Amino acid sequence: MYPRSPLESIRKFHKELTELRQDLHQNPEIGFEELRTSGIVAGALEALGVTVHRGIGKTGLVGVIEGNRTDSGRMIGLRADMDALPILEENQMAHCSKVPGMMHACGHDGHTAILLGAAKYLASNRNFNGKVALIFQPAEEGLGGAKAMLEDGLFEKFPCDEIYALHNWPALPAGTIGINPGPMMAASDIFEITIDGRGGHGAHPYQTIDPIIVMAQIITALQTIVSRNVHPVQSAVISLGHVSAGSPKAASVIPSHAKLVGTVRTFSDEVQHMVESRMRTIIASVAEAFGAKAELHYRRSYPATINSTEQANALADLAIELFGQANVVRDLIPSMGSEDFSFMLQKKPGAYFRLGQGGAEDGRLLHNPTFDFNDEVIPVGSAMFAALVERRMPLEK
Repeated sequence: MYPRSPLESIRKFHKELTELRQDLHQNPEIGFEELRTSGIVAGALEALGVTVHRGIGKTGLVGVIEGNRTDSGRMIGLRADMDALPILEENQMAHCSKVPGMMHACGHDGHTAILLGAAKYLASNRNFNGKVALIFQPAEEGLGGAKAMLEDGLFEKFPCDEIYALHNWPALPAGTIGINPGPMMAASDIFEITIDGRGGHGAHPYQTIDPIIVMAQIITALQTIVSRNVHPVQSAVISLGHVSAGSPKAASVIPSHAKLVGTVRTFSDEVQHMVESRMRTIIASVAEAFGAKAELHYRRSYPATINSTEQANALADLAIELFGQANVVRDLIPSMGSEDFSFMLQKKPGAYFRLGQGGAEDGRLLHNPTFDFNDEVIPVGSAMFAALVERRMPLEK
């Protein structure tokens, strides 16, 4: 087993971390509005004697802990996201959200508590040679808080050699560590298709260019990209989340315009480029075949989250030492969800791992109004972070 396992030490202040996590759950704040949350984090770090740098990525902050020695010249970054979601909570527990229409439905309150737990242990022991950058990131949920921190000079001010992050995972048993030395999360692209036809009377469709017919053909044709253009051993998803045309109060009116909005998920740049190219060709060609015009607005949001092989394997090996082989999945199936920690991994080697918390069997899934973070796994996440620092920047070689 790992010779200086932080787990038992962190368990001594588990109750304190649980109370903090539940307080954050009661007072959720959405992206770039995490003023109270970042204030609590800053206060907790300063109480530990940690130097705090605020206003990085608007409401983001970074705490720096120096080891008992720093002559290695190394720095490791540990990241936790802080933002909540605009979802009305449906739970009945005592620590339910006090903010109507807003809740921590993705467990970022737990991630924040976990990194503070690691911070308390590391600040108390400093059993490493180097520095730790504790990165508390805002606005992960679709607003690109990681990118905002990078644009504010995150890695220029805190030149990390490696970076690590975690996310709770209801589909894994509580306390399990899941990782993959490669793709962990997909790239997330957003698209909007506008179709311009010629409206008219529903009784005289021959006088019109019906955009609804064009829309239907485009929807069907787009689904052939994955089945007929993407290699079977690669992955891609094209999903439509919104379609609109006409009015439900005008059954006899063929509208002039239609709109489709959706998302594309891919793991590789090659597949991502191909999907976008095929979409453009299909949309323009189908519209032209019906005498209509169609335009694709395609926006690349988050890149794929790709773990560095060395760091991912080192994390998996360490997790086995800490928690045992039965509690580690080192070939976790990648998710088609997305994560803006990917921006950081494009700049620095590192790894993003899953912390099992259970709950999927009861329907307590991420982004669900009945979700709640499992406080029992806080020490496991904190210990994994702390052990990474001690192992990757050892005090003695």
